Amino acid sequence: MASELQGLTVAFLVAPEGVEQVELTEPWTAVERAGGTPKLISTKAGEVQGFDHFDRADTFHVNAGIDAVGSGDFDALVLPGGVGNPDFLRTQPKAVEFIRRFFEEGKPVAAICHAMWTLIEADVVRGRQLTSWPSLRTDLENAGATWLDEAVVVCTAGTNTLVTSRKPEDLPAFDKALVAEFAVAGKRR
Repeated sequence: MASELQGLTVAFLVAPEGVEQVELTEPWTAVERAGGTPKLISTKAGEVQGFDHFDRADTFHVNAGIDAVGSGDFDALVLPGGVGNPDFLRTQPKAVEFIRRFFEEGKPVAAICHAMWTLIEADVVRGRQLTSWPSLRTDLENAGATWLDEAVVVCTAGTNTLVTSRKPEDLPAFDKALVAEFAVAGKRR
């Protein structure tokens, strides 16, 4: 096992259901393989329901509900996509504030697919370059971001490093970039 993320704890924030399973499990595995400790956070304790597009997939144990943790408990944040997952999270003030705090504290954030909806709601995309599922382009541009059609975009033109990707097919590039950027941030702490 590699050790780039040794000693780092990474929050994965998801809704109780609707997360695109592969966008949760592949980055999770990448963090573990790099020696980091992933923790599943949701709006409530218990389990979350993963999805394979619109079909139910596996369930996953939640390490903590959003009420029991804060951004200070983590070194980095991953926001998996799926359509329903970020759509629900952006209506939850505590989840939006949790995300915003990572930006305010200069901690790295990685988001894929539709997860950018939560970033828009947290008002953290203005002046940033990023990518997403193509249908979010107009939403992001209206929120002040520059949208790029690339497999992965790493933006350091803000208070923190932001790693974004478009879709499940981009996961190899996304996973590689998030591990590299989280490792850099870990060396600075």
